[in-house]
Amino acid sequence: MEYIDAFNTYLSVEKGASVNTIDAYLSDLKQFSAFLNNLHPGQSLESAGMLEIRSFVASLLKTDKKSSVGRKLAALKTFYKFLLREHSIEMNPAELIAIPKKDKLLPGFLNVDEAFGLIEQPEGDTFLSLRDRTMLELFYASGLRVSELVGLDIENIDINIGYVRVIGKGRKERVVPVNKKAAEIIGHYLKERTVFLQGRAETGALFVNKYGKRITRRAVGMIVRKYMLKSGINKHISPHSLRHTFATHLLDAGADLRFIQELLGHSSISTTQVYTHTSMDRLMKVYDDAHPRARKKE
Repeated sequence: MEYIDAFNTYLSVEKGASVNTIDAYLSDLKQFSAFLNNLHPGQSLESAGMLEIRSFVASLLKTDKKSSVGRKLAALKTFYKFLLREHSIEMNPAELIAIPKKDKLLPGFLNVDEAFGLIEQPEGDTFLSLRDRTMLELFYASGLRVSELVGLDIENIDINIGYVRVIGKGRKERVVPVNKKAAEIIGHYLKERTVFLQGRAETGALFVNKYGKRITRRAVGMIVRKYMLKSGINKHISPHSLRHTFATHLLDAGADLRFIQELLGHSSISTTQVYTHTSMDRLMKVYDDAHPRARKKE
């Protein structure tokens, strides 16, 4: 495994790669080395050519996800680029091999009845139950990312006009409207929040934990899973799924895709277009179930 130590140093010192990235890259190289040894016993990494790398990628695609294969190929590209720079090889055999495109997975989402049922799960008069209900209501009302929701401060909300000011990806600010139902419960939550935080350290965070500190993304994920289990809905739903639910329901109701793009804070319309596929699948199912010539004969 000649050159591995030098490559390790290159990744750490010159590239500033994280420990996890370095470990993953070195593991990928060891896997490729084992593949080479099975193919041509004793062959070194630096002597491998494009044919061997293509064969390695083809073997991976039989069992691994495309995202995993892409990362392993990226490791090889980086390694051979390093060897080329060190004048240990004359050409990068991985340079022209295309990284497999990731499969486009349709996002999971809830139907309208399921969304309403989930939002209504937090019961009781405790502050934490009210906080959970408010978070779920705001998720569904605004389509926020979980990072955006936990980053909200009180000053970002205007319940009288009905909007929330969000700092999204790339520090881009956008204003998202909030419906009357959500605004009402946020108003009630804010009053109870004031009472709950009396005598505690001041915080501008909109949503706080039981200690009065800003709630974390991990905690929000646990809260969503808790109420999904309680609701009996047999779906794997995360906080991000509620964002998908928001967008899908707007599109199904006839909202313009550009409008949804603005609400979600997508920089490209192509990112938002995944929801057209989701809705089209549902449309085709309705068509197949309803059209006389599409229905299967009993």
